[in-house]
Amino acid sequence: MNATDFSLGRIAELACLLEVTAPKPGNVHRGADFEDVTFEDFVASAIVLGQVIDELADARTGETIRVAVERTQRLVGSNTNLGMILLIVPLAKSRQISREEAITPDHVEAVLKNLDSADATEVFEAIRLAKPGGIGKVEDMDVADTAETPINLMTAMELAKDRDLVAKQYVNGFEQVFEQGLPLLETGVEKFSTLSQAIVFAHVSLMSMFPDSLIARKCGAKLASQSQMMATQAIEFLDVGGDEAPEKYWNSVADLDFWLRSDGHRRNPGTTADIVAASLFVGINNNRIKIH
Repeated sequence: MNATDFSLGRIAELACLLEVTAPKPGNVHRGADFEDVTFEDFVASAIVLGQVIDELADARTGETIRVAVERTQRLVGSNTNLGMILLIVPLAKSRQISREEAITPDHVEAVLKNLDSADATEVFEAIRLAKPGGIGKVEDMDVADTAETPINLMTAMELAKDRDLVAKQYVNGFEQVFEQGLPLLETGVEKFSTLSQAIVFAHVSLMSMFPDSLIARKCGAKLASQSQMMATQAIEFLDVGGDEAPEKYWNSVADLDFWLRSDGHRRNPGTTADIVAASLFVGINNNRIKIH
């Protein structure tokens, strides 16, 4: 059975479940909760997102994002998956519009070009409902300013791209999903014996390439850069190779995990996890990532 035998909602649900189950450093997974959010919260959130994607297949992108956030908040009461929703919904809409099995950057671009002021209003409302950590205040198109009516969502994402990697995907055609995240998952599948290990590898590799923007917003650029450096050190053990490389890599990943969790969960590399979930969604849908 191919992944495309499933609905888009079920594929989204599966991608989010695989992402949260894998023991990625610094994140909630089946062996590690945070004090205020648990593995079960993420499981429930994945189911909500899948249901909304299928139920609102004919709705606009902004409405689908807002409803997914509303229902997630109603069920779990915290922001478990705003970034995943913002990424996966446009990807899902691109296949629903194109009527083709594969999701491509061109299809996603068509969805983004079709966004209007109503979508912007809905997405801004969704972000306010989710209350993402470290969002701060900005001069132009401040999402917290309820008196400001956004005219163009893409303009808002352009303004936010340097401080949020999720917003950057709207501007660069989901480059980190298609050109980094998905190929890294495929490389991980070749290197390791399980998909869970491949997901961890993709996550750490992405952290080595980009300072996690959630860490940067909550803790500052210096700590975000330190997390990037530690992730790079882990990946370098694999690049060097040798019989001891796997053990050194996993020990380094464990050190990274410990450091990320040493300040409550303020150092949570959540944006990287969002990119991984979106990459899994595309990979499973496009039959490039097999579930076995």
